[in-house]
Amino acid sequence: MVMNAGEEMNSRIDDGSIEPIYCTSSTALYAGDVLTVLPHLASESVHAVIADPPYCSGATASAGRTGLSTREKYVTTDAAHVLPDFEGDQRDQRSFTYWSTLWLAHCRRLTTPGGVVMVFTDWRQLPSVTDAIQAAGWTWRGIIAWHKPVARVQVGRFTNSCEYIVWASKGSLSRKGKPPLPGMYSQSAPHYSKRIHITEKPVLLLRKLTRIAPEGGTVLDPFAGSGSTGVAALLEGHCFVGVELSAHYAEHAVARLDATGNGQADADADPGQA
Repeated sequence: MVMNAGEEMNSRIDDGSIEPIYCTSSTALYAGDVLTVLPHLASESVHAVIADPPYCSGATASAGRTGLSTREKYVTTDAAHVLPDFEGDQRDQRSFTYWSTLWLAHCRRLTTPGGVVMVFTDWRQLPSVTDAIQAAGWTWRGIIAWHKPVARVQVGRFTNSCEYIVWASKGSLSRKGKPPLPGMYSQSAPHYSKRIHITEKPVLLLRKLTRIAPEGGTVLDPFAGSGSTGVAALLEGHCFVGVELSAHYAEHAVARLDATGNGQADADADPGQA
């Protein structure tokens, strides 16, 4: 695992009681639980939060959501590419909403006034996320639709071809220097055979979302996974702070962030493919 000193970045965001596992002048990645790490980060040190928390979803009944592994819930049965499960995806509805409120409140403290948060979710957890984001003190601004052109066809019913991004601001929305942005994005998810993480999001989509942050601003991802948000942020000229619980995925995130910082971006991050 690569580790750099990154004293400038570390001093901007950390109270000194925790150490990132990877740190450069523009990037810091922490290993650990989100509710353990975020309290040690400096207030008003980030400009935008992009969060892809465990959905605690993926089944038609509560027993399935709380009892099945992430691979059983989110991967097709005929997928040959085996990826490790991840923790935190078995909460019931009430605990998911309460837990989401806790980490969203921490994220609000870390965000500058006028900054934004964007939280990925699916249709099942959409009401819980909109409740939690407001309970945490954010000003809810709307819902962005992420349309996936390739989706599992469901005979006799409407196909669930969209996931959603609930977004909000910390107080009044800062608009200075920011372009108009669409409220819907159509982008295929990475193919299972090319994913590093079970629920990996496309870098191209994440790049477009980071553009709401000011030029050179800092983007926080409290559920960094394999580092896709970090790759997107760096490619857009932003700084990045991430937190990841899984040691397996954190190691992959370090490799991707280091490669991107050294000018070796992911192939799917090419804006020409947008």
